[in-house]
Parts: sequence; C-alpha cells; structure tokens
Amino acid sequence: MFILDSVRAKKVLISKKERVYLQQKKGEIVLEDQILALTAELAAVKSAAQVTNTMFAEAYYYLTIPLMVIIHAGFLLYEMGQTRVKNVLSSGIKNLLAFAFTIITFYLFGWWFYWALPTFPVTSLAAGAGYMEISGLAYASAIALPWGDSAQYMGPNMADHASGVFWGAFALFAATTASIASGALIERIQTVGFVICAIVLGSFAWVVAAAWGWHADGWLVTQFGFHDFGAAGLVHAVAGFFALGILVNLGPRVGKFNADGSANKISGHNLPLTVTGLMLIIVGFFGFLMACIILPGEGWSWYADQGTTIYGTPMTLSALAFNVCLAASGGIIGAWVFTKDPFWMMSGCLAGIISVASGLDVYFGSHVIIISLVAGMILKPCADYVESLGIDDAVGAVTVHGTIGLFGVVVLGVFGSGVPGLGAFAPEGTVAISLFGQIVGAVVMFLLGFVPGYVVSWLVHKAGMLRIPESVQIKGLDVVKVPAQAYPESMVSDDSDSK
Repeated sequence: MFILDSVRAKKVLISKKERVYLQQKKGEIVLEDQILALTAELAAVKSAAQVTNTMFAEAYYYLTIPLMVIIHAGFLLYEMGQTRVKNVLSSGIKNLLAFAFTIITFYLFGWWFYWALPTFPVTSLAAGAGYMEISGLAYASAIALPWGDSAQYMGPNMADHASGVFWGAFALFAATTASIASGALIERIQTVGFVICAIVLGSFAWVVAAAWGWHADGWLVTQFGFHDFGAAGLVHAVAGFFALGILVNLGPRVGKFNADGSANKISGHNLPLTVTGLMLIIVGFFGFLMACIILPGEGWSWYADQGTTIYGTPMTLSALAFNVCLAASGGIIGAWVFTKDPFWMMSGCLAGIISVASGLDVYFGSHVIIISLVAGMILKPCADYVESLGIDDAVGAVTVHGTIGLFGVVVLGVFGSGVPGLGAFAPEGTVAISLFGQIVGAVVMFLLGFVPGYVVSWLVHKAGMLRIPESVQIKGLDVVKVPAQAYPESMVSDDSDSK
C-alpha cells in the first residue's frame, strides 16, 4: 500500500512538474512571439522613418531648384531694367536662351565633367577614383551619362531618390553662371554668339572649377585645403571673369566712351525694375545656399546624424540664417556710405553675401558684418576702375561677382586659417584652410573664368557672330531682332537719347 501511494505521489509530482514546464514553455513561446512582433514593429518603424527621411531629403533639394529659378527671374528683371527701351526684349530673350541651352548641355555632358575631373590634371583622367572613390573617368561614365547603363541615374528611377534632385541643383548653379555673365554684355552681343559662350561657361568652365574646388576629391581641396562653401570663387568669380574675357573682345556699347577715353553714363530705362530684380536674386540665394548643405541619414550623406557642407565639415541652416541676413545688410550699408545710389546699394547687398559665401560655415556674425561692410564700400571704386580700363560692364558683373568673389575666397584664408577643410573622414595629412591655399584657389578661379571666356569669344568674334553692328545698336535690337514691342509706342524713346 505504501509502495502504491508512493507511486501515486510521484505521478502527481511529475504531473505538477509537467504542468509547470508546459506553462513555462508556453510563456517562452508567448514571449518569443511578443519579441518577434516587437521586432517586426520596430523594423516597420525604422523603415517608415527612413522613408520619411528620404522623402524629406528629396523634397528639401527639390525645393532648392524653384528657389534658384527665382535667381534667374531676378537676373532677368535686373538685366532688362538696366537696358534702354529699344533693347529690352532682346536682353530678356538672350537671358532666357542662356538658361535653356545651359540646362540641356549640362545634362548632356556638364554633369559628367563634374564627376570625371576632380583629380585631373594632378593624376591622369584614366587613373581611377580619388580616395573617396566617387570620382574619375569610370565613375563618371557609370552615373553621369544620359545613355547606356548610366541612363538609369539620369532619368526616372523609383529606387533612386537622389540623382535627379542633385543634378537639378547643380544644373541651376550652371545656369546661374550664364545669367551672371549675361547682364554685363547687354545691348551689343549677338544672341547666337552669347549662347555659345554661355554653354562653355555653364557646362564646362564653372564645372571644372567645381570639380577641382568643391568635390571632396578635388585636387585644390586635398592638396591646398581650398574651401569655398557658398561658391564665391567657383560660381561667382568664374562667371564674372568669364564675362570680362568676353568684354575684351566684344568692346563697349556705341556712345559709351568719348574720344578722350572718358566714359558716358548710359542709364537703363527702369531702375525700380533693376532693384526689384536684385532683391529677387537675394531671395533665390537662400535656395542656392540651401543646396550647398548635405543632409544627414542617407546613403549619400557624410554622416547619419549631422548636416555638413559639401566637404563633410559641420554645417547648419541656423548658420545660414544668421550669416546671410547679416551679410546682405552689411553690404547695403557699406555701399550706401559711399554712393547713396539705389543700384549700388542693392548691388552691395549681393556683394555682401558673395564676400562671405566661402566661409558661411566658419564665420561668426562679427566676421560677417566686417567683411560685408568692406565689400560694399569697395564695390563702386572697383567698378570705376574697370570702367577706366575701357571695359563697358553694363551691370557691374565683373566687380560684383568677379572681384568680390575673389575677395571672399582670399579673406577666408585670413579668418578661417587652420580650420579643417574636409570632415573627419578625410585621410591623414589632408591640408587645412590656409591663406596660401585660398590664394592659389583664387588664381585658379580667375584663370578658369577669364581664359575660356576670352578664347571662346575670340573664336566667335572671328566667326562674325559676336558683336551687333553699330547701325543696329543705334536703331535698337528689338526693332531689328525681336518680333515684338516691350512697351506702347508712346513710351518708346527716340534715337536721340540712346546714341
């Protein structure tokens, strides 16, 4: 009986253990299911967050494009306002065609140059990628040609959220260079000749400058520490001095200079239009500079948690908010001190921003105020000096963009010396920002602007496609070249006020 009870007790005990075991097992299964469910939920949250971040980044750069189109609206108004009544539409058409042709040619080959040329001519074109492995002949041919396998990155692709918006931002940079040069040449350049020059500038000259001085593999960046965050040199200076190269071959407008070399003032027909155009350029500049910031958290980002410059150095929109507003104000005040002229005050606004553009990621507000004030003050004297050389720059583009652009590049070497030129990813031995490096970069930017501008315009001139004949200039380009009239007949000036 005892033995039977003992057996029964053991069975009961075993049964209890089994129940406990089964309950534990069931709990483990439930816990595992909960963990799996939570893991799936976390993955879904991460995926949604990544999609949200990607869409934000895509929308961010997409919005910089229409903002930069406002720059071109501004240049269009600025240029037409500075033109006499008889030439208004001709000036506008020239600007519009430059925009259109530059965008298309940048698509066909300009984008390829940017990715192919960063290390050239320090290394051969076929030597391969730089240390970041995002440059070189093979890389450019793989991602930046609108045909073959590369075409997937140059058109609609549901898996690619970056290529189009980046290309669009760069294409608008290219078009900006053409608009900068356009105003300097008004009232005497042939449309076809100008379009040829604009293509060379927007789809080659500035692109080479960007490859050398903006790309993380660019030899100016890696070898000399060159830094130009807001493109004072590689956009503005290149465009300004490209215009100078054209002006040397183009010559002045009829009636600009007297026999003794003294200059006559040729006023545009609508100064308020010019000033409004300049203000729109400033509005567009915020989009221009936004596009110079690399957002975090994407496959093409330098870092997962930090916005940077195109060089991978730390950067925020907050810095732009402070510095751009201060620079615009400092430039206006600086120009007002010497001129009291609305045209030069608004030009000073633009010059103020350009003067600090290279170091917007480095400067504090006090730096910006000082530099932009100086830029505004030297603006008109520099423009007068250019005119004293017999150069007829109708809108002061050589000075505002060229001279002030180089000033901005060099002055960063004073205030930003010793600051890392590349982010923490840079290889050991990478050169920091220095005055010497900025001067080298400034010289290169001048040459990349002036030499191509002079050469291509000389060739166009020899082909008879550069300068409008004197008789047409006197009569008015709109009358001869454009099948439309800008203003009612009652508003059109006679020839006597425009000779």
